[in-house]
Amino acid sequence: MNIAIIIAGGVGQRMGQDIPKQFINVYDKPVIIYTLESFQRHPLVDQIEVVCIDGWHDILWAYAKQFGIDKLKWVVSGGDSAQESIRNGVENLKDVCAPTDNIIIHDGIRPLVDSDVLNDVLDKCNQYGNGVTSLPYNEQIFVIDDEYSTTKYIPRETLRRVSTPQAYKFDKLVWAYEKAFREKIGIYGSSYTNTMMVELGERLYFAKGSDKNIKLTTKDDLEIFKGYMTAEKDTWLK
Repeated sequence: MNIAIIIAGGVGQRMGQDIPKQFINVYDKPVIIYTLESFQRHPLVDQIEVVCIDGWHDILWAYAKQFGIDKLKWVVSGGDSAQESIRNGVENLKDVCAPTDNIIIHDGIRPLVDSDVLNDVLDKCNQYGNGVTSLPYNEQIFVIDDEYSTTKYIPRETLRRVSTPQAYKFDKLVWAYEKAFREKIGIYGSSYTNTMMVELGERLYFAKGSDKNIKLTTKDDLEIFKGYMTAEKDTWLK
């Protein structure tokens, strides 16, 4: 079974709006629904769980009914950090999932999830036990020496950008979150499942990514998203 955990527990302070950014309407549809629709229509995704900010659970259920998201089976409360929210989602599935089920973790504010990206993430998870969306770095990366200068760079050929969706076997997720929170490993700051796994000594396997898979953090990101939604593809491009 393939179950998606969609993380929508943040308040979105950098967006500067009066409501959480995952519930902002774009062309008469909330951002979170665009995200859920990608998983709803994917034939390999069986069920969906959303880790949602408190006070918005009933609204999410209402939107899911309105837009036909019938794969949504659970809505659980988020935590004080992304890692606490993901752990809450994993804990809620303990009586549901088999050890070898694939769990796809995805940010609720990444609404442009390509079907072939999900395909490859699940394929890598089935092959290796995990699969993380990734892309090469196309810019030069320099290490800060002080506020104004640098003398060192990191060859971009040695780097990959990793985001969501990412998938893991359920038993490995349970083990990882129990160990991480018990021993305080990989759960602070900007830590996420992928960085936590590496800190716990696990090897990650790269899956296909997409430049369209943007994270809606600022108002500028919203404008980019709207541009993707209205863009017309040139048929002559190969």
